[in-house]
Amino acid sequence: MKLSKKVIWFALLLSVVACEDFSFNEVYEGKVVNVLDGDSINIIQQGKEVRIRLAEIDAPERNQPFWKQSRKALEEYVSGKTVSVEEFDRDQYGRIVGHVYINDTWVNGELVQRGYAYVYDRYAVSKKLYQYQAQAEKNKLGIWTLPESQRTKPWDWRKKNKK
Repeated sequence: MKLSKKVIWFALLLSVVACEDFSFNEVYEGKVVNVLDGDSINIIQQGKEVRIRLAEIDAPERNQPFWKQSRKALEEYVSGKTVSVEEFDRDQYGRIVGHVYINDTWVNGELVQRGYAYVYDRYAVSKKLYQYQAQAEKNKLGIWTLPESQRTKPWDWRKKNKK
């Protein structure tokens, strides 16, 4: 039986789209030259300094409890290292929002798993991040060691402290 080329191409396209890890997103590679806070870094990419906001997570803001620890954790993971960044989106200023990797380590996931960042509910799509956050909370890691009264999510804190 002879299958038409259209059927074969359709089946191939369908299998590619169904693959969870398949991505059409651009991937950038660069050396981390600055860690701004617990969810933002600058990399050198093709001779230019580029700001990267880690996708789907939100770390404590400056003047929030655990800000320093969160920033330091990200710094220890990535400072001076070459990272790959898979673009997830662009923010309102045109900056890259991405998933950051060092070799096979997903830095965004590591930060949530160790309690240094929250899953950013408004933008999150990864179920794995929610699993990591539940484990960190259960094991009282990082921000989950703080009393509940001190655990204001960064997006709520920003809204409350908007000037």
